[in-house]
Amino acid sequence: MRTAGLLTETIIPMETVPIKFGVGATEELGYELKRLGARRILLVADPGLREAGLTGRVQEIMEGEGLQVALYEKVHVEPTDHSIQEAVEAARQAGPEAFVALGGGSTIDTAKAMNLFTTHPAPLTDYLNRPVGQGKPVPGPLKPLVAIPTTAGTGSESTPVLVLDLLAMKLKTGISHRYLRPSLALIDPLNTVSMPAAVTAASGCDVLSHAIESFTARPYHTRPRPASPAERPGYIGSNPISDLWSEKAIELCGRYLRQAVLNGYDLEARTAMLMASTFAGIGFGNAGVHIPHAMGYPVAGMVRDYVPPGYAVKEPLIPHGVSCILNAPAAFRFTAPACPHRHARAADLLGVRTSDMSEMEAAMALPGAIVALMRDVGLPNGLREVGYLEQDIPTMAAGAMKQQRLLACSPRPVALEDLEQLFRAAMQNW
Repeated sequence: MRTAGLLTETIIPMETVPIKFGVGATEELGYELKRLGARRILLVADPGLREAGLTGRVQEIMEGEGLQVALYEKVHVEPTDHSIQEAVEAARQAGPEAFVALGGGSTIDTAKAMNLFTTHPAPLTDYLNRPVGQGKPVPGPLKPLVAIPTTAGTGSESTPVLVLDLLAMKLKTGISHRYLRPSLALIDPLNTVSMPAAVTAASGCDVLSHAIESFTARPYHTRPRPASPAERPGYIGSNPISDLWSEKAIELCGRYLRQAVLNGYDLEARTAMLMASTFAGIGFGNAGVHIPHAMGYPVAGMVRDYVPPGYAVKEPLIPHGVSCILNAPAAFRFTAPACPHRHARAADLLGVRTSDMSEMEAAMALPGAIVALMRDVGLPNGLREVGYLEQDIPTMAAGAMKQQRLLACSPRPVALEDLEQLFRAAMQNW
């Protein structure tokens, strides 16, 4: 049977990172690196983890297996084009055979960039997503990268994406390609216990946004069929395989995020949220995210003077999870009519009693469930609380409109005027 004449997608590609999940998984790092054939390692670590003892312990594990370890700790919270260039130069001088990333999404994304630009050198804009950059495909495989997440948030340990801020443009964007996925993820709940409550909340809301966005993304079979397999996007849209991961991640967030924020030593909650992060990463790393993340990029990139609690930073910063979830209630009110059954299902998974509601009533209950969770874990009440004003809306909307890789996943078409209305609605959430 010939399929060349079909106009829409018929194939679900599913690639995932091999993982080892559970208490003590970090202890198997040395064994795994030797299995990958690497002897000279560059450890890329969040600078705050040294005081917690994690960096030293990971070094000991590798050196105990006879591996040579160099250390890079100048990871910038929310990587920028400048911090990435500095990190890539350090990696070039170190010349490792493999990378280990110990930290949250910022650390893992920095390690991905170090691996990419030392293996296949090119100007930064070559690989950046269109229309900000040229969106060129990564030419070939990278060196081994083992990711050890210490936050339950971005799920970068299981995705083909790295995100960074372009300082001059005041814009957040990214690079997406299958070769960016880590070679292995060691996912150990003990590494997340030292996370402050505010970081737990922000990271957990990023997980929630990932999961709901991927679950409500435009279905894969409604998207244009690519001219060749090489042109198939990394984010293909919602599909029966990614749905399994996304639904479970939503359920775990609704049940355990409040618990993890209130008691960081609750290992059951920490384990569940780390599992949710991994599941959501697998889900959105395949299906994609849409409007809340597209809006979140200019929110993070245009920050003026907001300094988040719980983050060891000396400069203004809106954490990635916060920048996305603040837009989510408005965004899901907008997208609910496009697929009310999926929005209703997400509300149900978050604990809303939908049995006596119509499908559309249940769908419209989703934003309220998200707002209740945000309020309970202490997040800001909308964009106004992180420093934005009405006059910022046109610039933010224009920045979000540039995120076509993400907006293409929206179940409902989005115009510039729609984004302006959504930013206006996100100024205050309750």
